[in-house]
Amino acid sequence: MKIGIVGAGNIVEWCLDALSNIEEIHCEAMCVRESSVEKGKKLCDEYGIEKLYTDYQQMLMDTALDFIYLGIPNKLHYQYALNALEAGKHVVCEKPFTSDDTELSKLVNVAKSNNCFLFEAITNIHSPNVQIMKECLSKIGPVRFVQSNYSQLSSRYAQYLEGNVHPAFDPALAGGALYDINIYNIHLSCYLFGTPENIQYTCNKGFNGIDTSGVVVMQYPEFISVCTGAKDSASPGQVVIQGEKGCLTLASAPNVADSVELDINGKKQVFNANHHDNHMEYEFRNFQKMYSEGQLEACYELLEHSMDVMQILTKARAQAGISFA
Repeated sequence: MKIGIVGAGNIVEWCLDALSNIEEIHCEAMCVRESSVEKGKKLCDEYGIEKLYTDYQQMLMDTALDFIYLGIPNKLHYQYALNALEAGKHVVCEKPFTSDDTELSKLVNVAKSNNCFLFEAITNIHSPNVQIMKECLSKIGPVRFVQSNYSQLSSRYAQYLEGNVHPAFDPALAGGALYDINIYNIHLSCYLFGTPENIQYTCNKGFNGIDTSGVVVMQYPEFISVCTGAKDSASPGQVVIQGEKGCLTLASAPNVADSVELDINGKKQVFNANHHDNHMEYEFRNFQKMYSEGQLEACYELLEHSMDVMQILTKARAQAGISFA
């Protein structure tokens, strides 16, 4: 699996570190803006990447590349992914996939028409500890309540308060707490329990109308799942699934999924199947396996899940009156 990386931000550095530990994936090229060329050169030197592009269309013409990974601002995901798919490239796109469900539907249709793999890079649903949670659900009896909290004070929040708006807080670039951080909680709930019957989003808004923190209440037939995400404040992250016979706790921020605790009548068991330091490795190992084995249907099942999540995000944002450009 030969991949080209688009972007040079923090998430790209995490991605390159993860890929450096996977022998079956080789990063052949990077594409960065003209203003980021020096950083791009540094990353290419550090990770042994041979080619550095500043022209995305030129990169898409590189026949050595199987996949394009997009680690760029949210608003750019749709067009860059569309261009790659139309060029016959497979795509791994950072979360959130797109700005709304209409854009994602278009990408899915193009991917299927071109027999392309299209993956959303969302770490937690590929975590081995989340698989443990899924396997343990039957042990806690009927689920009655789910609480997920991912609250992390953004390093850009102080600048935002001063009027310096980073893409993560910019409605013109599809930013905000819902799309940037609460998405992990929503993905996890949909992965474990399927699509809710109803959702309701309540949020705190900043001076430019973006959500800096908020709560999505997802109504299932027999229980509710409360998803909390904040970029304007911090607290310990965790996911607690309460059943009639016990509870399951993911004792970390939902994107990392560090360990799982099963508590049945006070008897506790702790599980941790993580064995990679970089939690992005699990998703890329899964993507590589599906690609090498030609598992397009497995990829398209994941796309159905991502579509469910994107429809929730789109509806929640509309409820809160958050408008993207």
